[in-house]
Amino acid sequence: MTSRCRRRLLIACLVLAPSLAWATDPSTDPVAPGAGNPAQGHDYPTQGRVEYVLGCMDDNGHDFANVYKCSCAIDHIAAILPYDDYVEQMTFSKYSTLGGEGGNEFRVDRAKAQTKNFRTIQTEAFRACGVTKSAARTQ
Repeated sequence: MTSRCRRRLLIACLVLAPSLAWATDPSTDPVAPGAGNPAQGHDYPTQGRVEYVLGCMDDNGHDFANVYKCSCAIDHIAAILPYDDYVEQMTFSKYSTLGGEGGNEFRVDRAKAQTKNFRTIQTEAFRACGVTKSAARTQ
């Protein structure tokens, strides 16, 4: 590397360093969780959000509008529940009707409370986002 290239690299580093330091500071990041962006809520992995939206669409119809409605619903849920609580409550809710001995774990008092809490939050999110059961799925 020539001395001319080194000088240019040094100047570029000095010019860019303050802006890079500002960009990595979470207190100045406008989309960082907790920085006043209520739409973001808790940080859910993309896979978790996609699985929820696909399941929601399975239950409520594969309408193009439901992509947005179900995405809105998971955003509302994410604003209330941390991801680990969401996974636990969603699991209890999903398997609460599982029969036999295998379903015993999902019918204890703690599981019932978690299921009730999740279904309440989900109902509120559905109401806020306009998610309704499609006629084809309710027959």
